[in-house]
Amino acid sequence: MFDALTIAVAVAALGLAAWCAYAAFRDQPTKDWHLIGMALVGVAALVQLVVGIVRLAQGDDPHDSATVFVSYLVGAAFTLPAAAFLSLTERSRWGSATAAAGGVVLAVLQVRLYDIWNGTSG
Repeated sequence: MFDALTIAVAVAALGLAAWCAYAAFRDQPTKDWHLIGMALVGVAALVQLVVGIVRLAQGDDPHDSATVFVSYLVGAAFTLPAAAFLSLTERSRWGSATAAAGGVVLAVLQVRLYDIWNGTSG
């Protein structure tokens, strides 16, 4: 897969997680700026989904199962929209904490996608 995109999405997700965790620490709910950040990182995850599917269609295969790889791609693409929805339903500091957790989960999924594609999983 495209390693630079995977790294960029993971770093952006961790930055988003830190930003939202700071808001939770300050006892603030999810603000519009947080949602815009979640949308931008979510678009990057969607781009990654498209790139991954195109690479599979071109005949490139992940080291591990293609089904597992696509499942992780789809899960990564829907992680932040789900976290955004949940953070909007909880308009307290816990909404920001939920958004931060979504960023961490997305970063972990990026590591797993890298492992599946390159065969470095244990």
